[in-house]
Amino acid sequence: MDAPSAAVPSSPDRPSATFTRRKPSSKMPSSPELSNGTTTQIQQNKTARNNPHLPTPTELVALALYPTLLVFGTLFSLLNPSVRSSPYDFISQSHVQDSGAVPSYFARKDNLLNVLFVKRAWFWITVSFFAFLFTHPGFNKGTRGWESKVRATVRWGLVTLWWVFVTQWFFGPAIVDRGFRVTGGKCQEAQGKVNAQVKADSMPGPVGGQGGEGGNVVDVAGFKEFVTAAACKAAGGKWQGGHDISGHVFLLVLGSAFLVQEVGWVVARHYWRRNVRDERTVVMHDGAVKSAGTDLPRETTGEEKRWDDYSPEMDEASEAREVVVAGGGLWDALGHGGKVVLGVVGLSAWMLLMTAIYFHTWFEKLTGLLVALMGLYFTYIVPRFVPALRGIVGLPGL
Repeated sequence: MDAPSAAVPSSPDRPSATFTRRKPSSKMPSSPELSNGTTTQIQQNKTARNNPHLPTPTELVALALYPTLLVFGTLFSLLNPSVRSSPYDFISQSHVQDSGAVPSYFARKDNLLNVLFVKRAWFWITVSFFAFLFTHPGFNKGTRGWESKVRATVRWGLVTLWWVFVTQWFFGPAIVDRGFRVTGGKCQEAQGKVNAQVKADSMPGPVGGQGGEGGNVVDVAGFKEFVTAAACKAAGGKWQGGHDISGHVFLLVLGSAFLVQEVGWVVARHYWRRNVRDERTVVMHDGAVKSAGTDLPRETTGEEKRWDDYSPEMDEASEAREVVVAGGGLWDALGHGGKVVLGVVGLSAWMLLMTAIYFHTWFEKLTGLLVALMGLYFTYIVPRFVPALRGIVGLPGL
């Protein structure tokens, strides 16, 4: 018997059911689980870069050495019986300089490392830096090598200028001396001489009231400023009152961290880049954040491209360039200049520890550390997110 009504394929129910079964299969690739997983992975890849406004994790580990030494030294000075029992002069910010009273040879201001190294620290820092700059193979790459040398010299100039401003001269007295006076400090010897001169003659004139040719004519206010800011110790005076930023801490932190930045990134970039990715990131002119590896020139069709010409997909490609690998490991990778730098950094760390134990209060050491970090931040971190400045000073190792 015929049953045409039961075999009609165009029944409105069957196409509807067939369409309903196919709909889930067509949507399978975009299921919530797969979609969310892919999105999460993409987001992780995008957020894996470090913040260009902050030091990298490796830099933070290296910088942590300084507060660690300062905290350890301060605690040691408080807990060690010989240091704690030794008389301390808060005016000179040191233990009483009596051979029988000082708790250690390094507590003496005339110890050899203090006299020959710390007092001339910027000379040793400069010599070791330029020895590395002009002998390390990482800078011997033709035109680009000379560009790297020039930019490294500019960075040395910036750090040196900060050292001069803080400890030597800042359009008059140095920042350390200005800070000391602003917080109420003064030189007792200078104040006494000024008071004596004011008594002798209220008007500006020769010191001590002695006139005549060849006399040292000094204005009262000017004399007070000069002696207090620049020659208190030379005049036999003593600092009293005020906050005295630790110049030793400032100098040793600034100089050694400068050397570590300049040497560390060069060695890492040119010898271990296959295994260690550059953690630094930079902000481009268009606001995009990219790996600092894109700052490397890349030879294509005989021309060198700067980081301005790079596209996002070149980030990984720049990391795969051929590099020279030192067969002797880290020691040979440092080169002769790098070994000199290593010695200077080691002595700086040791003398920083001695300063933390035997000299200055904890707050003076803290401010010395913070002032040093200010100069380092401007020289090495700010260029990462200011493209115009980066075009002038560059980045170490690039």
